[in-house]
Amino acid sequence: MNTPESLRDGRSGAGLESDEQLLSRFTKTRDQDVREELATRFLPLASGLAARYRDRGESMDDLEQVARLGLLKAIDGYDATRANSFGAYATPTILGELRRHFRDRSWSMRVPRDLKEAMPRIRSAIADLATAKGRMPDEQEVAEATNMEPAAVRDAMAASSAARPASLDAPASARMAEEGAVPLVEQVGAVDLHLDQVEYNVMLEQRLVELSERDREVLHLSFVEDLTQAEIGQRVGVSQMQISRILRSSLERLRDHPGDGDA
Repeated sequence: MNTPESLRDGRSGAGLESDEQLLSRFTKTRDQDVREELATRFLPLASGLAARYRDRGESMDDLEQVARLGLLKAIDGYDATRANSFGAYATPTILGELRRHFRDRSWSMRVPRDLKEAMPRIRSAIADLATAKGRMPDEQEVAEATNMEPAAVRDAMAASSAARPASLDAPASARMAEEGAVPLVEQVGAVDLHLDQVEYNVMLEQRLVELSERDREVLHLSFVEDLTQAEIGQRVGVSQMQISRILRSSLERLRDHPGDGDA
């Protein structure tokens, strides 16, 4: 019996292909029908990971929707030519999306709307003043630049810091403590709260561009997506020991970078 050409060349009949074949085809073609087929096949994985968070006060429907978004991101970002399996790649991606969902939800619930809306103005003012003055501005200068009371600037910065526990200046989480890791800011050097936090974030952004793309990705996965070293290793295709070395080396480079003094 002759096989229809559409099945031989892979234009249809995705259900007849193995997961690996389908992933490989999507890597090459970016076909959206293939993407949807992959999402359907791996939906049980996403649902299972979402179920880990079912006791957090969210409906399973909402959690599965977030997990599916993470699954789609994993499908889009997966490179079928790499050695690690899709499941190993997708799991930390989906978990990261779920964790980010709860962080964002926590931010929305805890922080008053006026403080959230003030943060972009405050960050912009700090960057502009730092450029103009050659040093980081004090609280009063930021307040004047944003037409805010100094206390309001202070409250906004405190709220931002408290509501974003997985940022670069996060306190050590239980996971980080278990791995013997230290928060990024503590690795680079001790800083004060509020405006010093923003100063440090600006400085880090300038330094991070000097790291390799892989090193920046590892830092992002560790301190922003809050993945474990093992999960990061699965994501980028190297061992946990190599991830530990990359983190240590990158943090040492950030800490030892010259030119920290005020102008």
